[in-house]
Amino acid sequence: MLTADDKKQLALKGISEEQIQQQLEQFRQGFPYLRLRAAASIGNGITAPGTDECQKLVQTWNDYKAEGHHITKFVPASGAASRMFKNMFEFRDGDADAPSTDFERTYFDRIEDFAFYPALDDACQVLYGEGVQALMSAGRYKDVVNAMLDEEGLNYGQLPKGLLQFHTYEDCARTPLEEHLVEAALYATSDGQADVHFTVSTEHRELFQELVERVLPTYEEKYGIKYHVSFSEQKPSTDTLAATMDNEPFRTDDGKLLFRPGGHGALIQNLSDLDSEIVFIKNIDNVVPDRLKPATTLWKQVIAGILVRTQKQAFAYLRRLDEGRCGTADLQEMCRFLREDLCTEIEGLSEMNEQQLINTLRAKFNRPMRVCGVVKNVGEPGGGPFLAFNADGSVSPQILESSQIDSHNPAYMAMFTGGTHFNPVDLVCAIRDYKGQRFNLPAYVDPATGFISFKSKSGKELKALELPGLWNGAMSDWSTIFVEVPLETFNPVKTVNDLLRPEHQA
Repeated sequence: MLTADDKKQLALKGISEEQIQQQLEQFRQGFPYLRLRAAASIGNGITAPGTDECQKLVQTWNDYKAEGHHITKFVPASGAASRMFKNMFEFRDGDADAPSTDFERTYFDRIEDFAFYPALDDACQVLYGEGVQALMSAGRYKDVVNAMLDEEGLNYGQLPKGLLQFHTYEDCARTPLEEHLVEAALYATSDGQADVHFTVSTEHRELFQELVERVLPTYEEKYGIKYHVSFSEQKPSTDTLAATMDNEPFRTDDGKLLFRPGGHGALIQNLSDLDSEIVFIKNIDNVVPDRLKPATTLWKQVIAGILVRTQKQAFAYLRRLDEGRCGTADLQEMCRFLREDLCTEIEGLSEMNEQQLINTLRAKFNRPMRVCGVVKNVGEPGGGPFLAFNADGSVSPQILESSQIDSHNPAYMAMFTGGTHFNPVDLVCAIRDYKGQRFNLPAYVDPATGFISFKSKSGKELKALELPGLWNGAMSDWSTIFVEVPLETFNPVKTVNDLLRPEHQA
């Protein structure tokens, strides 16, 4: 039962009572597992363009850009980087005063190879009157880590990844935010302008804005373009209610309802608000120094070329359907496009009468479209590309996480463990319809693809509700195309020592 104070709390967040009841029901019922046809592979849901085709696709993309379309680079950048420093927090808070694990020894042995080393050395001088090397020689390893993590030093334990110094250059050290600005200049410009949008947390927004104001003139001069950089935050209305283990509303010590961020799936609202035609999406930490950007630039243009080529054909078919003069051959051609280009199969398509077929084709063609780069599976944790059944009985490409797959189904687990490819979050999306109107993206979310996780608050266990992931269930009803891209385009930074990999060194 919701109290008067509860209703005031809901109103402030923009959450309805109906939403709360739906969320409580989801806690009680759980979420169904998805039905799978197969793990996607080359020739079965994944395309692998050759060298000649890649060149044509790059030209297709450049021709599209030359027409003056609105292109945006969308970068989820909220959240602190604390998990990146998990090992170093453990060292600092542990009993050992000197490095004892391989991770710790690697960190200290190669500490000068981090792009942030000069800043860290300065912080140590300010805090302790001695530099990093002097502190380590004196066995004061924990002081060095404190200078990196704590607010009085670099504050890397609380800052978001986008603001950390990742890469060393002759004249500077670059943050991921800056690397994304450079990427935008290389493949996402139109009319001499680059539109970049970062989703950030409230507490870090001002720091992002300060960094942009400081560095933007440098990059505008370097690349001869004008940047438009914008920010947004997850909306309070996308927060989800926490529940007790008995599926009742979880309340804090002062009796208020506890809400939690709904996960990256909440960003479908932010994406839907963009006044753009084509949007690139890539995680904040998947960046490389300039010397490795040519491969990234090439393959971003390739998948964008596939997107605009496929969208152009879908739009042409929709206009022909509007004209109402489609013969049997036309409809058969459209069915082939649906099956081969969009990798979507619909049972009973051949038995439909003409009007049913037209309605079905129109519905499948007139929806948001995305091309997802996928890389060969090398054992990284995360989701993968599958051919899955949808609520309407059709089968289409989907990016799935392990939590969406029934671990008690041997056939499904064989598909998951034997999958040849991995999702690196490398997307380019088309979010306007064939009449130039923006799609209402939340309308294409499959609400049955969220999941429940278990957390704690003040020592009490609770259930947390994660919204359908941005590139998972939040895009479930989109047209999706999987394209194999080289593994060299995927270089995430999950731990601080990942910055010591060759791909992130000068």
